[in-house]
Amino acid sequence: MSLPEEAGTRAPSAPAGTARSVARELLGRTLDGLPGGAADQPSWTVGGAGPVGVDAGDERAAQAACGVMHVHGRAGGGPAPLTADYVSTVTGVLAAQGVTAALFARAQGRPPVRTGTSLAQGALLTVTQYLAAATAPDDDPAPPAAAGLATLVTADGARVEIETLDPTAWAGFWSRLAVPPRTAGRGWLPFQSRFGTAVCLLPPELHAAVLDHPLEAVRAAGAAHGVSVVAVGEATTAPPGLAPWTVAPAPLAPPARVTGTAPAGDASRPLAGVRVVESARRVQGPMAGHVLRMLGAEVVRVEPPGGDPQRAQPPVAGGCSVRFSALNHGKSVVEADLTTRRGRAAVVELAVGADVFLHNWAPGKDRALGLDADALHALHPRLVYASASGFGTALGPVPPIGTDYLAQVHGGLAAALRPADEPPAPSLMTVTDVLGGLVLAQAVLAGLLARERVNRGCRASSSLLSAAALVPRARRRTVLAPLDRPLPTADGLLCLGAEARSRPGEVARTVGAHETDAVGERLRSRTTDAWLAELRAAGLPSVAVRTDLAALAADPAFARAVLPPDAHVPYARPAAPWTFTEETPA
Repeated sequence: MSLPEEAGTRAPSAPAGTARSVARELLGRTLDGLPGGAADQPSWTVGGAGPVGVDAGDERAAQAACGVMHVHGRAGGGPAPLTADYVSTVTGVLAAQGVTAALFARAQGRPPVRTGTSLAQGALLTVTQYLAAATAPDDDPAPPAAAGLATLVTADGARVEIETLDPTAWAGFWSRLAVPPRTAGRGWLPFQSRFGTAVCLLPPELHAAVLDHPLEAVRAAGAAHGVSVVAVGEATTAPPGLAPWTVAPAPLAPPARVTGTAPAGDASRPLAGVRVVESARRVQGPMAGHVLRMLGAEVVRVEPPGGDPQRAQPPVAGGCSVRFSALNHGKSVVEADLTTRRGRAAVVELAVGADVFLHNWAPGKDRALGLDADALHALHPRLVYASASGFGTALGPVPPIGTDYLAQVHGGLAAALRPADEPPAPSLMTVTDVLGGLVLAQAVLAGLLARERVNRGCRASSSLLSAAALVPRARRRTVLAPLDRPLPTADGLLCLGAEARSRPGEVARTVGAHETDAVGERLRSRTTDAWLAELRAAGLPSVAVRTDLAALAADPAFARAVLPPDAHVPYARPAAPWTFTEETPA
């Protein structure tokens, strides 16, 4: 369906154009077929720097200023840009979330609002867990990890990613490739820790073992022990025809709508009064719940007896993993053993009293537990039942293990996110986990809005792969010019803004270089701040490349976008990435 331009805003500028396009696409999917359509769509904006006081007005600058380049580049030894519009895609999803949440609140009788977000806020949200780890007092500090990727190369030149969450499967796989158990064991911790550290320094013996075997032998070793082995190709394109999410109405007619007073609350909490029950692990599901909580929902986590094992994942502060807490702070917890009838009954009771039930269980587990959509809709026809997976049904009935890095490979991002002069490899920043959680949250919001308009529950489904497919990318891998990369100065690194990158001759004249090839050497002669002032004065705004996430919380430029550690939360975290302002009558 066609959507109007953002009401009350100026014509879109190029830097946030991708974010606006993604937002319009998702809003079209959200509103298509609903009574009222987009007629009452609130005013919405997508900016560049937003509340951040630096010139982070475009995709590349936002990546640099907010730490994305730093985290992505850890595995390669230094900050590096993601060469697809990842931050813009995240920001587009956030914009769609703000509009959908505002429409939901309006459908409940609350006042109309304007909403907005920005590329800088989107970028900060993507480094939530890394920011927490960098700013928390670690009760058990570990030495910083050295650079390294998990990508391996076979004897016939194939680049492969392997994946398993089972240490026994890991040991069996390497034994099959003639690696001694002690040597294989040294690789397990860095391999599993890569989700949190964004680096993976494997023992050189593991690289050598794979290099001694052809691809088919490595695949056979994986098949024998339940380890996924996927070849990384040059293709940047995702599987065709993947919708970000699917929504199907509940099969049973709900009871008559219960009317009452709209829930009280300020405009910044459009989901006030909504109750979400979340049974999810790792990043994708908890990120969805985190977003819904920031929008005002009450979120109840279901954890196994003794709590989620990831509560112990380093770094730890106050007895809990800060990476875990970064996505789960503010949620209440109910422990339930889903292997028992009593535990499952407790979850049913929670779901029947909720608006949303959300999980990212392995495929088929919901039906095996008797907690599938049909079972819960039979008891609660207005429930929004949301499930997330790695690949959905796109890769057949027996897909690989559904984790971020394999989703990047199958979704074309392993090639699209790296420049053409680098071998394709997944970013070890958890890009699809974060984006997948945001897409799942938007599917939930779409379901809630549909329920308000047609008084019927639904089943919403999304996957890491469907989220990866949302990122726009060229058919051919991006070629970076020297001025497209982080540039060393006398005291740090500088990233040229979009206008500066498009006018290399002007940059050369501004910094006093005789030709563009000499710009890099000239920049080394002065500090980053000195050059930023010169470039800004010349109409070529640029940014410093953030290489210390811990400093974000103390930087006055980020005071409105990053919440510092306090007595209740001992780490820094991004503030809610939307503004909601009540519309004033004309």
